[in-house]
Amino acid sequence: MKGTKDGSPKRVAVVHDWLTTYAGAERVLEQILSLYPEADVFAVCDFLPESERTFLGGRQPRTTFIQKLPGARKHYRHYLALMPLAIEQLDLSSYDLVISSSHAVAKGVLTGPDQLHVSYVYTPIRYAWDLQHQYLRESGLDRGLKGWVAKWMLHRIRMWDARTANGVDRFIADSGFIARRIWKVYRRDSEVIYPPVDVTRFALCALKEDFFLTASRMVPYKKMDLIVEAFTAMPERRLVVIGDGPEWEKIRAKAGPNVTLMGYQSFEVLRDHMQRARAFVFAAEEDFGITPLEAQACGTPVIAYGKGGALETVRDLTVSAPTGVFFDAQTVPSLIAAVDRFEREAGVIRSADCRANAERFSIDRFRAELTTFIDRAWTEFRASRPGAGSLTDQV
Repeated sequence: MKGTKDGSPKRVAVVHDWLTTYAGAERVLEQILSLYPEADVFAVCDFLPESERTFLGGRQPRTTFIQKLPGARKHYRHYLALMPLAIEQLDLSSYDLVISSSHAVAKGVLTGPDQLHVSYVYTPIRYAWDLQHQYLRESGLDRGLKGWVAKWMLHRIRMWDARTANGVDRFIADSGFIARRIWKVYRRDSEVIYPPVDVTRFALCALKEDFFLTASRMVPYKKMDLIVEAFTAMPERRLVVIGDGPEWEKIRAKAGPNVTLMGYQSFEVLRDHMQRARAFVFAAEEDFGITPLEAQACGTPVIAYGKGGALETVRDLTVSAPTGVFFDAQTVPSLIAAVDRFEREAGVIRSADCRANAERFSIDRFRAELTTFIDRAWTEFRASRPGAGSLTDQV
């Protein structure tokens, strides 16, 4: 990297929780790395397949001892209790700026008083805080000896998570919903910078066909079973389901003849269905949720559970230029009522408005907002330390 004005080297470290797939958090990481192309990357573990490593730009992430533990490649989450210890072993003492990309433990890295630590938080560790009881139920750990061990482990992680918030100089939240969660858990203010959505990969299609679409990994909190149940109860309406996961058999057993389960599909197939669908159905309580915005980028309205990040990415019928419909509860009757409302009032939702709403979350907007935030934070940080240079000199 270029030196600062006073000639001292400028080094940037980017810390991610773990690298196992290219998903929403990794899209954010990709843009951070593009803004700081000479930054070094750190993670608890790195098991990314070769086909998904392009966004790292040839970097070889530095990992922790969890990388070499038995079975970590497939079951790295089983080592959650060791991750706070692991992340603290990363030596970042030679870096001036540390950017953590965190939904679990990355924000807990150790930094000193002459280092600026900016943490982009997707959520405080959700299964240790307000979603603990749901997590324990869905994992079968809400009773018995294993349950008590899990509860004690999560209790210790909460204590660690709250304490390590003091090591972060500036917080960024990926939505207003998460900003409120950060305040609730850490009692710290944060600035909202929405994740980047690559709207350029999706073309607007105003001509829709007679089917509804949902797409997600089939895990409990995504509520794919709820969507399938609801449409099975509406045999006159066709639903296409894209995705697979541990709940595949359970969901297949609930699907009626009007529900088509396609399993995992390529991006091209998913995009084609997003462009042609009457509406995209989304039943999860997400921290942000990129998929509904990708659907809107195609000009496709969204029927979404009205909680979490969806409230910030979908415009309900009650506001101008609406892009979708909300349902109030994660129940079959509530979703059916929302579909009925959509059918009655779909004429007021314009494909062009859906596209325009998605464009508010573009990659260019994310890059500009993140650069501005970090440059401002660095300027203020260095101003309190006489003799320091400017961050912008090295970018």
